[in-house]
Amino acid sequence: MTDPANLPRAASAEWHPERLALRLPTLRRRARLTAETRAFFAGRGYLEIETPALVPAPGMEVHLAAFRSLFTPMLGGDPRVLWLRTSPELAIKRLLTAGCGPVFELARVWRNGEVGPRHAPEFTMLEWYRPGAGLDGLMDETEAFLRAVLPPRVALGGVETDLTLPFERVTVADAFRRHAGGIDILATLNGEGEGDGLALRAAASAAGIVPRGEEGWEDLFFRILLERVEPALGRGRGSFLTHWPAPQAALARRDPDDPRAALRFELFVAGIELANAFDELTDAAEQAERFARDVAERRRLYGEGWEVDEDFLQALRHGMPASAGIALGFDRLAMLAAGAESIADTLWLGRWPYVGEE
Repeated sequence: MTDPANLPRAASAEWHPERLALRLPTLRRRARLTAETRAFFAGRGYLEIETPALVPAPGMEVHLAAFRSLFTPMLGGDPRVLWLRTSPELAIKRLLTAGCGPVFELARVWRNGEVGPRHAPEFTMLEWYRPGAGLDGLMDETEAFLRAVLPPRVALGGVETDLTLPFERVTVADAFRRHAGGIDILATLNGEGEGDGLALRAAASAAGIVPRGEEGWEDLFFRILLERVEPALGRGRGSFLTHWPAPQAALARRDPDDPRAALRFELFVAGIELANAFDELTDAAEQAERFARDVAERRRLYGEGWEVDEDFLQALRHGMPASAGIALGFDRLAMLAAGAESIADTLWLGRWPYVGEE
């Protein structure tokens, strides 16, 4: 693709025909990808849905920043803070409780501060949920989906994946042992299944990884994951990184065979994280405890945030069916489909219009 910086100054605006023409082949491939995605899920009995983008709680992930808005009723009443969703997950699970599954959504979502070649503050998330499914069935379906909508071989940044090969399925524990100097990551959890920072610092030091400053369990876990484990995934063939340590369970249920781990996976293709999936937690009491900890941790770290989504917890109390669900970055999928090197090339207005190109 021609570098937009080489265009004449008059053609620098995102809406200029010359600039759009550079992205048009990728955008046409994205449009075809959208149609192929809808056909794939319709053929498997999924119902396409739409859920609200402006919500009281945008998501419960501690480290995601959301866009804040203020709703002012036209006919009077107190203004109310609302947020642009970081994911449609909580809304979709309400509908699963109501009995509408299996479902999928091509959802516009927002995450404040995220911008770069593989990130945009506004992007599209493909999420799908199937009642009665487990992680193995969801991994099978995810492989089938990628093979249905992508070329047999995809590449990004010089890293190639052959999608005709069976995907690797490796637990986080095995990946740390294999790629992080033999660290037994589950052994660094305490008796309550929480991260023990001192234990992980000792294990990292023994593996030749020097802890930094006051680095606690979570910060050190993610540094090792990013520096040692993820670079080995999604190369040659796709990789599912499964069974995450319990402190990283999020909205996944714990593994009944080893409660130190959660039934969660991330998918890596061409060296990038493409999706995150859970065998969904349906225990309302346990989810309420996790949410309360998340709210407290967000306030401790960032000084602000939002309250627990009580309506979602009420739906869980009513009874959400056992389900598996996945969130897949659709813009990254479009990059792989079209051979694009930047997420901006997959967007109709290129660079996110309010950020610029510093």
